[in-house]
Amino acid sequence: MGEVLDALSTALKAGLGFQAIFFSLLAIGINVQFGYTGLLNFGQIAFAMLGGFGIAVSVTQWDLPFWVGVLVGIAGAVVLALLLGLPTLRLRADYLAIATIAAAEGLRLLFRSVSATSVTGGTRGLAAFNRDFVALAPWETSKRYSILGTSWSGAELWVGLVGWVIVALSCVLVFLLMRAPWGRVVKSIREDEDAVRALGKNVYVYKMQALVLGGVFGAFGGMVYAVGTGSAIPDQYQNANTFLAYAALILGGAARVLGPVIGSMLLLFLVQFADTGLRTLISKGVIPEGLLTATDVAAIRFVLVGLGLMLLLVFRPQGIIGDRREVMLDAR
Repeated sequence: MGEVLDALSTALKAGLGFQAIFFSLLAIGINVQFGYTGLLNFGQIAFAMLGGFGIAVSVTQWDLPFWVGVLVGIAGAVVLALLLGLPTLRLRADYLAIATIAAAEGLRLLFRSVSATSVTGGTRGLAAFNRDFVALAPWETSKRYSILGTSWSGAELWVGLVGWVIVALSCVLVFLLMRAPWGRVVKSIREDEDAVRALGKNVYVYKMQALVLGGVFGAFGGMVYAVGTGSAIPDQYQNANTFLAYAALILGGAARVLGPVIGSMLLLFLVQFADTGLRTLISKGVIPEGLLTATDVAAIRFVLVGLGLMLLLVFRPQGIIGDRREVMLDAR
């Protein structure tokens, strides 16, 4: 019984920690782009990387204040969205998908290259740039706190509090936008952009705005991740994270304000619970070492979660709180 409670406690912390915030913000951005507008952005992690490195480079390399680094990260995300959107948004959806996934991988390789080491730190990355932020915490950052059976340091609590406030504000912004005329236009573009164009709306401009807005949400996710880990390393920003954010969005429900948040929290909870549970079963001898070893758990946990997602798509394709009509969109 104690092992089960420990597994639940660890999984609960994962579902509430900065990684859940990271995926929530990535998925909120994808929700604006894909869920509401129908844009296939497969390079959301690139915006997160620019957000994280915007702070890291500004503080450690340029000796700028932390909050200036936040603005640099946002500016970097806006510029990337414009560079990706200008040549592709007039074309079919698959061109944007190809461009974004290629840009994400290209930026990662550029940031970890030898030529960029003087700015980005190369493969070792940058660290010690979150001290000013952590120092703002209204409580002791080195002290441990117990919440709902989970143990947190003061610094983790501060990052989590600020991160979830950003998530909440992002959800409120999306809620207001999607009930405004702008939101009705982008949802119409998702369904039939030719009809929207026939009504005199500039479809290209609305798509660009959605791409920029979603990218800025992704940049905030990257900032939270960088501040939470205390480091910015290019290899932390793998393309796989984009697809995990898509999984969180599908799990929670696309085109729903809280869908990305619920999906991210549940995804992180399930992944960590599977990890801790499998390791416990192996250590207790319930699962023989010859069948599964502790080193295999890191991969097997995603297999189990993937099977669960497959079953979800079969029996409830709209996600947990989604609407079945929303999954019938025509992505352009």
